[in-house]
Amino acid sequence: MKYNRRSGLSVTILLMALVSCKHDPSEWPVYGGSKTGIHYSPLATVDTSNVNQLAVAWEYHTGDAEERTQIQVNPIVVNGILYGVSPKLKLFALDAATGKENWVFDPVDTITSVQGKGYFSMNVCRGVTYFSNQGKEARIFYAAGAHLYCIDAVSGKPVNRFGTAGRLDLHNDLDREAKDLYVASTTPGIIYKDMIIIGTRVDEGATAAPGHIRAYDVYSGKLRWIFHTIPHPGEEGYETWDDKEAYKHIGGANAWSGFSLDEEKGIVFAPIGSASYDFYGGKRTGQNLFANSVLALDAATGKRIWHYQTVHHDLWDRDLPTAPVLVNITKDGQKREAIAQVTKSGFVFLLDRTTGEPVYPITETPVPTETELAGEKPWATQPIPSFPKPFVRQLLTENNLNRIVPESSYQDIRKRWLATKHAHLFTPPSKQGTVIFPGFDGGAEWGGPSFDPGSGILYVNASEMPWILTMVDIKDQKKKEETNLEAGKRLYTTTCMSCHGAQRQGSGNNPSLLGIEKKYPIDSFKALLGNGRRMMPAFKQLSSAETEAIASYVLSIRSSQERSFVAPPKPTDPYAQVPYTSTGYNKFLTKEGYPAVDTPWGTLNAINLNTGKLEWKTTLGDYPELKARGIHSGTENYGGPVVTAGGLVFIAATSDHTFRVFNKRTGQLLWEYNLPASGFATPSVYEKNGQQFIVIACGGGKLGKNSGDSYVAFALSSKK
Repeated sequence: MKYNRRSGLSVTILLMALVSCKHDPSEWPVYGGSKTGIHYSPLATVDTSNVNQLAVAWEYHTGDAEERTQIQVNPIVVNGILYGVSPKLKLFALDAATGKENWVFDPVDTITSVQGKGYFSMNVCRGVTYFSNQGKEARIFYAAGAHLYCIDAVSGKPVNRFGTAGRLDLHNDLDREAKDLYVASTTPGIIYKDMIIIGTRVDEGATAAPGHIRAYDVYSGKLRWIFHTIPHPGEEGYETWDDKEAYKHIGGANAWSGFSLDEEKGIVFAPIGSASYDFYGGKRTGQNLFANSVLALDAATGKRIWHYQTVHHDLWDRDLPTAPVLVNITKDGQKREAIAQVTKSGFVFLLDRTTGEPVYPITETPVPTETELAGEKPWATQPIPSFPKPFVRQLLTENNLNRIVPESSYQDIRKRWLATKHAHLFTPPSKQGTVIFPGFDGGAEWGGPSFDPGSGILYVNASEMPWILTMVDIKDQKKKEETNLEAGKRLYTTTCMSCHGAQRQGSGNNPSLLGIEKKYPIDSFKALLGNGRRMMPAFKQLSSAETEAIASYVLSIRSSQERSFVAPPKPTDPYAQVPYTSTGYNKFLTKEGYPAVDTPWGTLNAINLNTGKLEWKTTLGDYPELKARGIHSGTENYGGPVVTAGGLVFIAATSDHTFRVFNKRTGQLLWEYNLPASGFATPSVYEKNGQQFIVIACGGGKLGKNSGDSYVAFALSSKK
């Protein structure tokens, strides 16, 4: 391994970097680089003086991209082999120096039920987990849909003695019936000794599975422990739910965004999502532990060590979007071991790693509680960190409305803004419409930050996109006699509208359903409803008659619409019968399609955790037509940065297909490259045969961008 003096890497910083890696620094063996989650590489062959010599070293095409598919994978590199996942969740192994394919495992081949079920049940995947028993055997764990697979790292074949034929069904072992509920896993688990600890993605509606955290034996697949994120009677946190039967019915509170681990202390850190239903809490009144909390668990037993809740009784979908990073900082001249948890709101919660106590004061601050939603009881205070300051704007005010558009467009967004509730970060959801800012995907997202252990600087990319959340009454109750069209409209309102909009026009990152009948025959559409696809959950709770009714409405099948709707009687869960739903995930945009807030819309921020100072901030991403006018606006971004000892910050993440490298000390843009598709993922940095590589997955598929199927690796050009 080479360390270049020109990078300014001192012996002290090098030692700190190596200590924080705890593994061969030439590898990238864990999602995020290491179990500390800091996205850091001590490699320095590529540095500020030669980064402009980067060139494509190899490109690997998976060959299975389709419309709206994505690759959000941060690949791992172990023993010179790169492990990644394709858009359709095929696991593959490549020679990390050449991109030559060693093997491919297709999970669809293991599913032999209904034709097409394997593909429809797929979800997005952000990475895989590697386990080795002192070199005797090596396994890759990864999830495709509801199944956790155990694959031999050498042959690419399932390890049959793990679970059932090499896989586990994640619907099981939840201490509650969940076979007909949506359960998947998007972010890889983490290894502690001989266990893999995993979290799940669940539905965000009223009929959601619980998001309990589980640890499984890496050899047999047997459950070793479970932590109830929605506490059961006798468990800590149970008293924070007003309804003592809620644990039997309420879902969510899930660790969907991964874990970090202090192996020496044996503490696993879990960021927990919001409880379901996201935007109405009348069926789950109370503080709602352990939703929206950082959890510190004994990795060996799953027992709670400490927790810190970042949002009480969440009504805004402010789940913790990424695992906390393990940081060493200086306060009052003393070294402190801490964790840094970034949030969608732009806060950084700095907590003592062992006790969970705030490193700096966090104030319980009174917030608005007035609501017209019957049964709702917003929490009266919310925790506001005093240090460091938020890294994004948190209010959409008249002064920061978009002024780069024509006056008529500005007046239009001003009129719409005046018609909303927008005065506070924690204004409750409303029928009038509540501005959610910096957004449902705003502030930090699942890409997570990077941390430089030598300087104490946290690098976090952020989006600032306003959305308008509008709640509506669910009035259209079931009639005694209905046609399929009437039943389909009713079921669409309660099942589909919150994602696809009131008029089926699509919302947020969810596609329009208008014209979908041209792509989906009725049988394929029914399979889609029953099994889900990518970010769409499966609706297994629907009866065949209900599925038929929704299909007849969405696909505009006149012959089916006119038939009488006859559904078999089935028990009704009163907790699932919420009185309100939303009209969808609706971005607040100008007539031209730009965010209603003034620029910047995407940024990269360097925050010194020792001083609280924002060292630098720069826009991240461009709209070509605005760039031509000299406006560097930034774009929404997904995927995280990586910081290196060579003085560099690598990041893709933007919608403009660009891979960028910044000087980590100054924020100066040093190099950029136009990718074949947007790299909505986090890069990996590794070395093989004495050559340093940086690889990024180019999957596109979000923000209306074309989908891609490639992984592109860069290295210093051999040309002089």
